[in-house]
Amino acid sequence: MIQRLLYCLVLLLAFLAPPAAAEVPKPAVAIANPGQCVAPADVMRRSHMDMLKHQRDRTLRQGERGAKYSLNACIECHASKDSGSVLGGKENFCEGCHSYVAIKLDCFECHQPKAMKTAGARP
Repeated sequence: MIQRLLYCLVLLLAFLAPPAAAEVPKPAVAIANPGQCVAPADVMRRSHMDMLKHQRDRTLRQGERGAKYSLNACIECHASKDSGSVLGGKENFCEGCHSYVAIKLDCFECHQPKAMKTAGARP
């Protein structure tokens, strides 16, 4: 008796459950200035934030600049040819991927999203 009741309850819940959400299309971002990335795409998707944090710590604490994992080097390859930025819309590299996975992009609260054109200015 209890088994039948549980079976009916499961069936009822299956019919009352909201329909599965439509699959969200993957971001259509392109590498504007392809170069030699520091790691394969699947590794970068999983680990880029750790690489950048590690380099950030080495830059701030030991003064190392221009190393393998540099935010400026990433921007150099991934910035849009139209805007010169990795931000500004879902078609731009960083903003497109971060919007897709619903993760706040906070690198550029301190860093400029594109190279500054003023002589002597630092990102």
